[in-house]
Amino acid sequence: MARYDASQADVFVYSYKDGVLAKLAHDLKMRVERFSLTVDEASKAIVGTFDATSLKVVCRRKDGVDDPSGFNMIELGTIHSNIEKDVLESKKFPEIKFTSTSVTPDGDGFRIEGQLTLHGRTQTVRADAKRRDGRWVTELRLHQPDYGIKPYSAMMGALKVQADVTIAVSVPAT
Repeated sequence: MARYDASQADVFVYSYKDGVLAKLAHDLKMRVERFSLTVDEASKAIVGTFDATSLKVVCRRKDGVDDPSGFNMIELGTIHSNIEKDVLESKKFPEIKFTSTSVTPDGDGFRIEGQLTLHGRTQTVRADAKRRDGRWVTELRLHQPDYGIKPYSAMMGALKVQADVTIAVSVPAT
């Protein structure tokens, strides 16, 4: 049984700006700072629990690349407050959970299917895991409204976040 947390593994969430005033907004790279992933190597079963209150902004992104110019403390506080109160409602829904229903070999990687519970709703998700640079890496797109999440918007919708976000998970390959 392999167990991972934020000291060995990474879980990133990428959001993308949208709307008429998108030039004023930022694509964001965020990191889940508290989580637990368990992989049963014999059965390949995967269980993950993620602390919704631990999602923190790492940086803004420009044209798909991390932008090192930082946010000031007021901007970060506003973004984190919006995520916690308006988007994830993490006080009401503090835990995000994934339980695999099947993990099958697929070429040089694995096809993973399972149930993701987010914001009080459970949906089936599918992703492919590939070995890259000594790690198992997977990415999947989530449509926030499928989980009852209203994507963030401001200025009467002229400034908003796209409904789809990308989740990227990376664990050491053993």
